[in-house]
Formats: sequence, structure tokens, C-alpha cells
Amino acid sequence: MPTQILIVTGDAAESLEVLYPYQRLREEGYDVHIAAPTRKTLRFVVHDFEPGYDTYTEKPGYTWPADLAFAEVDPGRYAALVIPGGRAPEYLRNDPELRKILKAFFDADKPVAQICHGPLLTAAIDSLQGRRVTAYPALEPDMQAAAAGFQDTEAVVDGTLVSARAWPDHPAWMREFLKILRTKAPATPA
Repeated sequence: MPTQILIVTGDAAESLEVLYPYQRLREEGYDVHIAAPTRKTLRFVVHDFEPGYDTYTEKPGYTWPADLAFAEVDPGRYAALVIPGGRAPEYLRNDPELRKILKAFFDADKPVAQICHGPLLTAAIDSLQGRRVTAYPALEPDMQAAAAGFQDTEAVVDGTLVSARAWPDHPAWMREFLKILRTKAPATPA
């Protein structure tokens, strides 16, 4: 059975931050599952940077089916976790089933990749205290409130936790995450 990786997300996640790691990890030989609050077709968004805007803009993005609901996830089946950004983490951090999943990965020190607003989830379970992270730069105060050391750079590695600011940092983010996966949770053939 191939090594399995879990992506946790929901509606209004950033399209690229879900689909890039999903496809990149599958390309590496991992079996990747997407979990959401319920099994349904998720509606992602596109965040872009346009001249004249003080922040990013948001447009409708791709749709994609969730493979399973958070309540169906057995964290023990998965070797690693990916937490995309977008607006989804703002409401997902309140989901008790997701909080159990996140805690299980951190308690077992399994590899976790988070990007953009994804660190709002790990902050909500107090898993960032004393760790070095990056996130979307507007979240610097949130990361400091979570007692994390914020670094405004492409990718930050702290043990088995790899974080990135946003989708322009995908290459550095996945490069660092794959280094950890190849050691801690190598892909196994189907």
C-alpha cells in the first residue's frame, strides 16, 4: 500500500495551495487524500495580487471533491499532513474533529506542511509555541500571539514542520517538505 498523506481543507481554500501539493505529492508516489468538514464538492478560490490593491483579491477558483469528512479520518493511517491556506483556516480552526486530527499529527511528530493562512489551524491547537514559522505576512501578529518566532521568508523548517508564506513560495515549500518526507515517510509503490 502506498504511503498516505492527508490534506485538510474546506471551502474558500486557495486553489493553488490545495492542488499544487496534491499533484506534486502524487507525482512523488504518495497516495493523497483530501479531508473536509463533510464529503462534498469543495469550492476553492484564487487569491491574486493586483496593482492598486492594498491586499490580495479573491475570485472563484476550482472545485474538487473531498475524499472524506474530518470525522472519518484516522490520523494513524497517514504519514504526513498538508494544511493549505486561503480563507478556509479561519473557520476550520473551530472544528473539533479537525482539532483532534491536527493534535494527533503533532503529538506523533509527523511531518506537517502549512502555508499562507494554514498556520491559523496549528496556532489554534497551541502547536506553534516556541517554533519558527512563516505564514502570510499579515499573520505575523497571530504567529507572535501563538508564541511562534515569525520569519518573513519563502520556507521555514522547524523539525518536521515546514511553513511557507503563500503560493509564490511553492517550489521552496515543497522542496523542503519532500526532504523531510524522503527521510521520515518515503513513498512506497502501489
